Amino acid sequence: MPKIQVAEIERVQRAWGAGVVAIGEVYSQGGDFSARARTHIEGLYAYHLGDVLFKPTLAAERPFRRTLKGALSYFVAGDPDFPEDHGFALRPWVAVRFENEGMVSQDMWAVAMGNYFFRDASGAEEKVEFSFAYIRAPDGRLLIHLHHSSLPYDPPAERV
Repeated sequence: MPKIQVAEIERVQRAWGAGVVAIGEVYSQGGDFSARARTHIEGLYAYHLGDVLFKPTLAAERPFRRTLKGALSYFVAGDPDFPEDHGFALRPWVAVRFENEGMVSQDMWAVAMGNYFFRDASGAEEKVEFSFAYIRAPDGRLLIHLHHSSLPYDPPAERV
């Protein structure tokens, strides 16, 4: 297999952002947002191939989501095993953009890190830091098998 290219990573990032926006749109229209979220996760994450390491931004009590069930709960809430989840993708967001700080790739895997920005209907943007690792699936698709995101560090106020 050829080395994973930057354009492939960026294509998956755009699809990820568009999927998050679509989940919120389906929710706002009263549709089956859980099914849309499941399609998003199954299409972009490698849960069906084995281990996925997912550390979402707004999770503290159960910060690691190694199963599709845990990831789904983070995106749309409603799972009693994850009571802290409020449905990150239900906000709804109107756009997601990635600014990659750097990427490293080999034949079957790649890693990208940087910031992504979530814009809501008012135009306000939320900046989040990310690291995503990708693997090439047997069918050639690039899938996420590590997703870590966090809010930027907010240093405490200086002591007087």
